[in-house]
Amino acid sequence: MAAFGSNGSLLMGTSHRQAPIKNLVAEVQNGLLELFRAPAGYEIALGNGGASAFWDMAAYSLAEGNSQALVHGEFSSKFARSLEAPFLGELTVQKGEPGSRSEFVATSLTNTYVYPQNETSTGVVTPVERLAGADSEALFLTDATSAAGGMDFDASKTDVYYFSPQKNFGADGGIWFALLSPRAAERAEKIANSDRYIPEFLSLKTAITQSRLNQTVNTPAVATLFLLNEQVKWINQSGGLKWADAKTRSSSKVLYDWAEASGVASPFVSNPDHRSQVVVTLEFDPSVDSVELIRVLRANGIVDVDPYRGMGKNQLRIATFVGTDQADVESLTACIDFVLEELA
Repeated sequence: MAAFGSNGSLLMGTSHRQAPIKNLVAEVQNGLLELFRAPAGYEIALGNGGASAFWDMAAYSLAEGNSQALVHGEFSSKFARSLEAPFLGELTVQKGEPGSRSEFVATSLTNTYVYPQNETSTGVVTPVERLAGADSEALFLTDATSAAGGMDFDASKTDVYYFSPQKNFGADGGIWFALLSPRAAERAEKIANSDRYIPEFLSLKTAITQSRLNQTVNTPAVATLFLLNEQVKWINQSGGLKWADAKTRSSSKVLYDWAEASGVASPFVSNPDHRSQVVVTLEFDPSVDSVELIRVLRANGIVDVDPYRGMGKNQLRIATFVGTDQADVESLTACIDFVLEELA
């Protein structure tokens, strides 16, 4: 924010088709390719509308034939619903109970596999992997909105790694980015040249064409681009994705260890291998009124630890994104202990 005040504000009001903004977009694209250790031929596309817009774009511009989706909570269920479009084939949903992870089932008739690397609503994590036995032409789409920039992964194991930058990347929403494999770009081209109706806003081919010019179809949020760029530079200069991964693991461990030792709380995701390192969800004993706990914390300036609104659970949900200092997480546990003691 300090950098934006001194430098970023000079870009506000500049046309996104002129050199200052195009250069900024190019710097973001190159920084992300470096951060993700992108394989040869992979590219960064971007467009307006956020990750939820990309769900519909994927349905119109990437999915064909039958699809399969892992659903681990509210956000992954929304992406799955977008694949129920009438021009697509059969959708198979592999749904995990809240707090658990499901698994793909390989079939020769499935052309598109979609899943969340991190389910933001519950804190369930899924490894970025290709599925043994899947058709060689099948595409894998990874929803990485709350994981990108905070969790390490092998980019060669997916075809589309997409996200909005308002989580680990410390920016705002309203824009999406996607790391695309050559096969993903080829499928977008193939579908665009078919007789399928594709609204221009949901045309990935159009987005790719514009992205290769370091711009978006419509004017993007310039401040978001600047903030994202500052964060990407910071992570790359600090040690890259491996450094960020270690940082979020360390911060989230503070919370998981605290919960397991507290006597009144436990990790909502019971399997340690399925627990997120960037979104920690803690379940409280019925003796604890989490609504009152959250109210007292908020009254004292500790905000946004609420559970996801659709869960209806006695929980706290805490972000341990790469920009969060571990000392702040440790202070949070001390504050929770103090409030719980006062409420007892």
